[in-house]
Amino acid sequence: MKVRIDSERCQGHGRCYDLAPDLFGEDEEGYGTVLGDGAVPADREQNARLAAANCPERAIDVLKEA
Repeated sequence: MKVRIDSERCQGHGRCYDLAPDLFGEDEEGYGTVLGDGAVPADREQNARLAAANCPERAIDVLKEA
């Protein structure tokens, strides 16, 4: 699984990096960023889904890898 953040939708609430700080960070303006290449280890998938579900703008996309 991979995650990505749509920077057009992100408003900088910070729920992603509060809920999953090992997957998401923040830029210098407080907007969410994906750490690394967005690959989510199997044991962190639940955290990625939780962060996506708690994003008010639905700016986090959870992608299944082929």
